Parts: sequence; structure tokens; C-alpha cells
Amino acid sequence: MGKSLVVVESPAKAKTINKILGKDFVVKSCMGHVRDLPPKELGVDVEHDFKPRYVTIRGKGKVLSELRKAALDAETVYLATDPDREGEAIAWHVAHSIDMKEEEVRRILFNEITPKAVREAIAQSGRLDMKKVNAQQARRVLDRLVGYEISPLLWKVIHSGLSAGRVQSVALRQICERDLEIAAFKPEEYWSIEARCRTAEQESFAARLLQHRGEKLEIPNQERAAAIVAELKEQRFTIAQVKQRDQLRHPFPPFITSTLQQECARRLRFSVKRTMTVAQQLYEGVEIEGETRGLITYMRTDSVRVAAEAVAEVREQIGSLYGNEYLPETPNTYKTKRGAQDAHEAIRPTYVELRPAKVKDLLTTDQARVYEIIWKRFVASQMKPQVLSLTTVDIGAGDYLLRANGSATRFPGFTLLYTESKEEKEEGEEEDSRALPPGMATGQDLEVQELKPEQHFTKPPARYTEASLVKELEAKGIGRPSTYAQIITTLQDREYVERVERNLIATERGHTVNKFLVETFPHIFDVKFTALMEDELDRIEEGDDHWIDTVRQFYSSWSSSLQKANSRRRELKQALQEETTVVCEECGRLMVVKWGRNGRFLACPGYPQCKNTKPLAEEQAQPPTDAICDLCNSPMVVKSGRYGRFLACSSYPACKNVKPLPLGVSCPDCGTGDLVEKQSRKGKVFYGCNRYPTCKFASWDKPVAKACPHCEAPILFERGSRSNPPALYCRSCHTQLEALAVDAEAGG
Repeated sequence: MGKSLVVVESPAKAKTINKILGKDFVVKSCMGHVRDLPPKELGVDVEHDFKPRYVTIRGKGKVLSELRKAALDAETVYLATDPDREGEAIAWHVAHSIDMKEEEVRRILFNEITPKAVREAIAQSGRLDMKKVNAQQARRVLDRLVGYEISPLLWKVIHSGLSAGRVQSVALRQICERDLEIAAFKPEEYWSIEARCRTAEQESFAARLLQHRGEKLEIPNQERAAAIVAELKEQRFTIAQVKQRDQLRHPFPPFITSTLQQECARRLRFSVKRTMTVAQQLYEGVEIEGETRGLITYMRTDSVRVAAEAVAEVREQIGSLYGNEYLPETPNTYKTKRGAQDAHEAIRPTYVELRPAKVKDLLTTDQARVYEIIWKRFVASQMKPQVLSLTTVDIGAGDYLLRANGSATRFPGFTLLYTESKEEKEEGEEEDSRALPPGMATGQDLEVQELKPEQHFTKPPARYTEASLVKELEAKGIGRPSTYAQIITTLQDREYVERVERNLIATERGHTVNKFLVETFPHIFDVKFTALMEDELDRIEEGDDHWIDTVRQFYSSWSSSLQKANSRRRELKQALQEETTVVCEECGRLMVVKWGRNGRFLACPGYPQCKNTKPLAEEQAQPPTDAICDLCNSPMVVKSGRYGRFLACSSYPACKNVKPLPLGVSCPDCGTGDLVEKQSRKGKVFYGCNRYPTCKFASWDKPVAKACPHCEAPILFERGSRSNPPALYCRSCHTQLEALAVDAEAGG
């Protein structure tokens, strides 16, 4: 009797599951996706029900050969890819690629990688869920149609290498509109008045002026504030009312994908991508006490549901660690938001007895920090609420009313273990957690020590951070939590958005692309329409809609707009050009601002008769870098030329020293040199080591400082052309990654 074959996505997961299942099973990794739409053509037959044409991903031929061989000798083939839409689609593609029918393979799902969960999954194996496969297939086809039909229009109107994405571009729109809102904001002045009061027992506290003759008081300027202060100085301050009440602060539910991303961004300053990478490692398993264990449940989920067994275990831990006074009589329950897929449990530790202190030395720093947050949030979710004692004191002063608020903790509850971090305090939000003096009662007089007027200005809405953007996307139903990391990464890789400190700010290129897409395709890049499409994908998964009908409806909503836009390319291109007062020295026309691969530049509108171009004046002055000229010791600056950017001495023309621009990537061959941009004798750009001729590493494809998610090679390479969007690939394992310029929404 042959061994059973189990196919998983990653080598790390294969290692963990192989140790659990033992000698009767062979566990192999398919290294993620094995088939996809062809990289250099649309691959979707629009005329015949949008039939997709799948091809083997470059570099996956050897992997599939090994899987086919293993499947021939296997008694049973189990497909154990991730338990979501994308994992279901990968399992379906694997089955087709190894020449097996759907009924010949078994599908197994586990929310956590523990011995019990894996063995139960084997015992409860089932069939492939074609509704999930079709929902993912619809998403893939929709994204390909947008990327491969609208992106080329961007190339022709603005410049090559740009991309549009069904969800990516809507996220860009959110950032651009926030930037414009901030730019248009006009601050308004207002004043507040705070009184420093003292009781008969000589205890001081602060009260804020709120009302005048029962109406909310607004103080527009310093003159009005000074007049009110003068009036208040003549008044007798008396306690009008004292209110006391208890308030319960209930614990937060355990993490879902989006809340984990937000908390790690706020608390740890992690990017969304970094958070998901670390969470994936914790899910797939790490070495603990000589055994590989998955430490958390599946990290792509939108449900706060928790298994009853896990609740029982955590309640036992709370009683033993913190005492029964922190344990509620019945388990806390949480309601999953409407519209969630609810396919998996919330994110929680698989072994709650593995406290963060126990595993800290066995994990990397990032793993330990993320695990600690997940563990504390889950345990705290089953603890008693915090009890606050709130006191409100209203103070009468003639026709004016002032108010003092105070609070004290009567019982810490879940806050003994965990409190959620916040973004910066909202305008007008009070922060007063101090208790007021005891013994205050109605009718008591107060001594006024100080009346302090203070000037304020209204503030514009805050710029998006990764945390607040994820929150906004989720609130509006744009994309799915599993896609947020790729969306944000793509926006930055395409240089549509830059991260300044923690803020996401649209670049000039991003604003230009957004303006063009929104004006040309107002329907497809609308927030409500994009959210509706996510609901349609959910309906396909639930079996309520057919994926072909959904794709047809979507495509017909914008295909006519695309045809019109293609017929107006010249007009659209001219509309983006800005006229200037700069005179072309060759033909006398006024030059215009155009876009190119390296940014904006001045060009003669008489092209092709006059081909004069030159850099914009404001872009000629480049900021200094850390590099120092080795001829005159002046700072080097970044400049742009015909073949891209390069380093030049800031003392030009006195010093004409130039250097290739470093990529910030270490040489993979020698390990000590840095890779730089060079050009061949014929002017073609390539990349090589700065230690040449000692090190002769060279590549026509651009090295990118990103590790391969499959074999962990330190760098990837970007391959592309004028007719095809750039895509990343790994030279070590030959894996072709998702095309960056087309699809930001793979997954979920």
C-alpha cells in the first residue's frame, strides 16, 4: 500500500505537517501558484464567455513534474493549500496540472497547524469547493481585464510602465482625494477658556468653559475671549451639579486580519506587508522544544468567531494566571460584522499555554513581538471589563457654565493585560483620566486661581497611514483584508504613493494617474461600485450568482468608455500637458510639460518636427545625497539624464564627476559590492557590481531588494518591456511572481 501525498503551498508548512503525519505520508510543496493567465497577453477570450487560458508559471515545471511522479505512487492525494478562495483555486490548478480529476483528489482544510487539527482534517477530507474556485477565477479575470486593457491606455496617454488596478486604483483615489482635501483646507481660529479652581480643602482641578445662557459657547477670536475672561473674573464660582456613575469598558474581540494589520502598524510601526509576512511564519510553524509547531491560527480571516474548545482553554489560563476575579461567569461572545465571509476563526494562539515569555527566545524579534500582541489580545478578549468611576462637575459662574470631568479605575479588568493603541488624538477629544478631588457637592463655592484663554485653529483631516487606510478600505468594503498588503505595496512600487514618516502621500505621478482614471472611467473606479463588486464575488462563492454573468456585467459597464478613450488618445494626452512660458530655443514655440518614464520634462509641442526637450527648472536642482565626490569632496546629487538617474557632483561645472546611481542592493555574487545602474556602448541600461572588474556580475533585468517568498533568495529581478508590464522573478527557484503593473488584488 503506497503512501498518501499531501500538497501544501510553502516548504515551511510542508516541514511542519510532515513531522505531524509521519511515515505514512509524503508532504510536498507546490510553492504557491502553479498556473496563471499568460504574462504577455490578455489570456481571456472576451467573445466566448470570458474563458481564461491558463499556462504553467515559468519555473514551476520541475515542481509539477515532482508532484505528478509522487501522485502516481500515492494511495490518496490530499490538497492542503490555504483555507481561503485563493488556496482553493491553487488546489484546483494543482489537480489539473498533475492530470488528476477533481473527484480523484481530497481537499483538506485546517484553521491551525497542530497535530489534532491536521489529523482531524485528514479524517474529514472532502471535495474541492468549485464555488470558491469560481469566485477567485472571477476576481482574477476581472483584474486581468482592467490591468491589460486600461493600463496600455495609461502608457499611451501618460507614459509606459504605469498600471491600473480594479482595487488598487480606488485605494489611490482615496489617498489623492485626502491630499486634495488637506490642500484646500482653510484653518479657522477659535479659543477656549480653562479655569483653575480650588476647593475649600485647598485641592485644585481644571474646568473648561462650555455654555453661556444654556447655549453652546463659541469664541471666535482673542477679543471675545478677553471680554469673557473679564466677565468671569467678576462672577462667583459655585458647584451647580455633581454626577457620578460607573462605566464598563468591554474588552476588544480577538484579531481579524485588518485589525491585526492596524494594531501592528500603530504599536510596532510595521508595514502591512511586514505584519502579514511575520504572521504567515507564525502560522506555518516554528521550532519549539524540538517540535515544529504552528503558533497561531490562519491569519487571513474576517471573523471574530472562536472555537468553544479554545475558549475553554483560555478561561482556564485566565483563572490560573490572573485569578478568578478577572474571569467572567460566562464566556464573552462577539458578533462578526455583516458581510464577512466567516470562513475561519479569529486570529488566536493555537496553544494558549505557550505564553510569550516562554517562546520569546525561540522566535525572531519580529515574530516574538507579533505573537505577544496576538496572545494578549486573545486572552484579554475573555476577561472581565474594566470598571471606571466617572465624575462630572458642572460649575455656575453668572450666565456661564463650566464643566470638569474626572475618572478613576475601580477595577482594571482586561486592561491589566492589554489596551489597544490609537492614532493621534482627534481634534476636540479630551484626555483626562485623573480623578477629581473628593467631597465636592452642590452649592459649594470655589476659588478661581487662574483663567487661561488659549488660541486654537481647526485642523485638516489627517493624512492616511497604513493603519488608517486599511481601516478606511475595510469600512467601505474595498478589497478584502488579504489584499491590503499587496495594494499598498504596489502603490509604493509604482511610485504613485510615497511614505513620509508614517503618512501615505500621493506623488505627482499618482495624482496624474488618478485624475486621468477618474475622469475617463468614473464608474469603474468609484468606491461604491468597487464595494458592490466585492459583494458580487461573495455571492458567487455562496452559489447565488454565476461568475461568467458577473464578469460580463462588469465588463460591459466600462468597455464602451474604453473604446471612446482609445479613440481620443491624442486629445487626452494634450489635456494632461501644461503650457509654460519657456520658449523653445530651436523653433520659438512655447514649450509644454510632458510625462516620461523618469518623470516630467519640458518638450516642444512641435514634435516630431522639433524634438527639443530639457528638464524642468524645478527638477534640475536635486537634493544632496550621503555620497561624497571623490575628486573635490563636494556632496553628490541625483540628476536625471537620457538613460535615467545618476549621481553628479554638486560643484558642476567646476567639477564634472559623475557616478552610476546605486540601487541600494548588495551584489549577490561577491556579497561586498553594491549594484549600480550602468549603460552599454549602445546606450542600453543594465545593472552590475561597482567592484567590476573584480566582480563581473551583470544583469539586463533590474535587481530589486525583495526576498523571494518561496526560497528566501535575498533579491528578485524585474523583467519587462514597453509592451508588457514589469514582473518579478527569482533566479534561484525560477518562480515567476505576480506582475506588479497589472494586478494588486490577487488573493482572498
